[in-house]
Amino acid sequence: MKGTSYAAVLSRKNEIMKASLGIDFDTYVSSPVAFDYERMMAETGYTLDDIVRIQSETKVGGTPLHELTRLTEAVRAFAGPGKGARIFVKDEAANASGSFKARRASISAYEAKKRGYAGVIAATSGNYGAGVASQAAMRDLKCIILQEVFDSRGVGQPEILEKSRACEAYGAEVQRLSVGPELFYVLLRTLEETGFFNASLYTPFGIRGVETLGVEIARQVRERAGKDPDAVVITHAGGGNLTGTARGLLAEGCTDTRIVACSVDLAGLHMASDGDFNRKSFTTGHTGFGVPFATWPDRVDVPRNAARSLRYMDEYQLVSQGEVFYVTELMTKLEGLERGPAGNTSLTAAVTLARQMDRDQIVVVQETEYTGAGKHHNRQLSFARENGIEVRVGDPAENVPGKTIVLPERLEQVRGRVQDMDKLRTSYLKNAAKLYPAEKWTDGDVAFLAADLKKDPAWVRQAVPALA
Repeated sequence: MKGTSYAAVLSRKNEIMKASLGIDFDTYVSSPVAFDYERMMAETGYTLDDIVRIQSETKVGGTPLHELTRLTEAVRAFAGPGKGARIFVKDEAANASGSFKARRASISAYEAKKRGYAGVIAATSGNYGAGVASQAAMRDLKCIILQEVFDSRGVGQPEILEKSRACEAYGAEVQRLSVGPELFYVLLRTLEETGFFNASLYTPFGIRGVETLGVEIARQVRERAGKDPDAVVITHAGGGNLTGTARGLLAEGCTDTRIVACSVDLAGLHMASDGDFNRKSFTTGHTGFGVPFATWPDRVDVPRNAARSLRYMDEYQLVSQGEVFYVTELMTKLEGLERGPAGNTSLTAAVTLARQMDRDQIVVVQETEYTGAGKHHNRQLSFARENGIEVRVGDPAENVPGKTIVLPERLEQVRGRVQDMDKLRTSYLKNAAKLYPAEKWTDGDVAFLAADLKKDPAWVRQAVPALA
């Protein structure tokens, strides 16, 4: 009989992953810090045409691209002469289950069905759970979703409770956990006990599924404007959204399109902290995920993460909770689109970018998501007040994560700020050096690390002395 202690289950991690995914990650690994990323992605065996066909079978993809003309005019009213880029938004709420996560889930569900698994499992408190549950329902697969829902008081965030409701509506079994380290342990045990497919957010199947989003953006912008998008803004958490979209844009030849990540700035709050868990208003798309996952992707539930955001990222914008709530309400009232908070995070960054870009340039907000009672911004603000957060109107620069949410008085106060990219890259290298000392890095290791940071090997070697 196999041991069920935390240590015993964790020691079987690779064995469980191999059985639940059918991928032997060891075949791609060349050192503790390097592996053959492109071969791993290619060996999913799917072409982009295959993925489009599979997704179309389950109501995924082909979503509309809207130009936000009234918001663009509002930005131009205070932008400098000749400034105020056109803002477009990709309405991913039109996918089955209401978010781009359906693209991510679609290939995993298809793969699970093709290989004869009876069901799928995913550990997620985000929209991905509903995406997996929806896709599993259409493929006649059982589905289990593991969620971190409660703090130690038994209080759950309204947004996560809303997502639990959605998962159950699609027929999934939802296991609700309190915040803490047990999520991964429970995932491994459930995979082992059920023999289900691991529909992890971070497998090559999930990331390949998002590539069609980048392809559609490239083709739709060319059709509407006769050019490539100048910038695509992507809400950033675990990195899969950015990685898949950027790969799709590159597959369509958009080599000069600027890839901009955006997260809600929650600096100072720890995502695994019981005390901090309910002192934030966003369950994903924030720096609590965005920074650690960018600076070390292989901290996830698979041995090698297919979501590698710094490999594709050109810029990283931060916005405050108050700015996102303000822009969420503004889009509803100006554009008649009521959408959930995730896509509105990147929309907020798009406002700051558009005011700096020329009028003939195009910035694309890469996603929207459905909204519902628990995800609605008014409920989020009420919950913040219930948890002792001050909510007021003023200068959003006075926002303090976990203490104060400051809603702007007017759009020109939405400015965000830029994250230092080289600081992120250096942090990544420090994490790599902790795992495998830099003095042991081979030329192959350095080449991999450089590609993972969108830099050249000379930059990595120049950075090594600062890692000590």
